[in-house]
Formats: sequence, structure tokens, C-alpha cells
Amino acid sequence: MMDFLCVRSHMILFISRYRLTQFAFCRKIIGARYYTKGYEAVNGPLESANQTFFRSPRDSDGHGTHTSSTILGSKVSNVSMYGLGSGTARGGVPSARLSVYKACWFGGCEDADLLAAFSDAIHDGVDVLSISLGQLPPQQIYFEDPISIGSFHAFQNGVVVCASAGNKFFPRAVINVAPWILTVGASTVDREFPSYLLLGNLKQLKGFGINTIPDQGKQYSIISGSAAAASGIPSRNARYS
Repeated sequence: MMDFLCVRSHMILFISRYRLTQFAFCRKIIGARYYTKGYEAVNGPLESANQTFFRSPRDSDGHGTHTSSTILGSKVSNVSMYGLGSGTARGGVPSARLSVYKACWFGGCEDADLLAAFSDAIHDGVDVLSISLGQLPPQQIYFEDPISIGSFHAFQNGVVVCASAGNKFFPRAVINVAPWILTVGASTVDREFPSYLLLGNLKQLKGFGINTIPDQGKQYSIISGSAAAASGIPSRNARYS
């Protein structure tokens, strides 16, 4: 639900519910903190969730790793998605440095932890704060939204605040729209990745998706995605919603 990022000159501070492993990763990582007091005051000890986690800034599910590499990943040649879209991958600012602020747990974030992370980032003297997180729409009023409040204090201290517009495509579903935030939405690409569905009546439907599995020449019934979850994966993760 919530991640952040900040830049100070050549320093980037990433506030996230997840994070990379210790500092053996590379010299890009210059610091890391984590926050649990707010979450545990409301939800009880982290251990009571019976889920995999690290009581540290370390990433437990890959989201923080993904987001931080988008920001400052080094150049990597010959990258593709199972052979599709081949090319060179790199982050937006490969020369930047990263510090981690892990403020959320198990998909949930408490206001106290988020505001503490904001406060520390501001105290560290960041120049840019990029936030890949947000509440569910509709947008909360600014006086009750921790991101609006925290980013306002950052703005007052000369920090440029960028934040995601959210993952919903319905009208009035944009979030993080306070006037002191640079709200950023996803963009499109000039390529198509078609995937075709052949029905029993030989009618062919064109869709879009990454499909690199060879055609086995077999026919299958159309079912709900939730009924096709891989072993050990909750059905809610397999359905599209």
C-alpha cells in the first residue's frame, strides 16, 4: 500500500513497507530505518500476523526492491520479459544513493509510522521525496490524510514531493492530489503484446498480456482466475479485480 522515496543532492531516501537486504547489496544504499510502534499499537505484535516478515528494513516480498531499482538501478544489457521487449534496463537516476524507511507491514500502514518516516526524511535533508503509495480512493481531506500532512511539512522544508496517482482507472479515483504534491500517473507504450483466445466455435478473441507458453494444441474450459491459483497461492491472488 505504501512506499516513499526521497533525494538529497545525490542521496535518495526510500520510505517503504518493504526493503532490500542488509547493505551487502551495493554502495548505493547508505542507510535504512524501520517503524513498528504505530502498527503494533493498533494491530498487536508483528509476529501475531503469522506471515513472513523481517523486523528490520529488509524487503520481505520484493516490492521495495522493485521500486528502488526503478529509481536508481544500474544499467543492465540484454534484458527482456521472457524474450519480449528486449533492450537495456536502468533506473531513473543510476548515480543516486538510497536510504530506506520501512513504515508499513503486511499491506497496512499506520499514520504514526508514516509521519515518523516523513519526519526522519526531512531531518536527513532530502531534496526530493517520491511516494509510491496511497490510501484507497476517494482522496481524503488534506487535514486527515497522513501523506498530505507529511508532504506539506516536507514542502515547507524545501523538499519536492512526487507521489503516485493510484492504481484505479475509474473517474475520481486519483489520489495524492494535494497542491504541494507533484502527482504522477502511469504512461502507455507504443507497442502491443497481443494474446489470442481461440473458442470452441473457432472464434478468435484478441487480448493483451504476456504469454510465452507454447501452444499445446489443447482446448480448456473458461474458468474464473481464482479457480486456477498455483499450489500454495490464495485464490484471491489469482483472480483479476
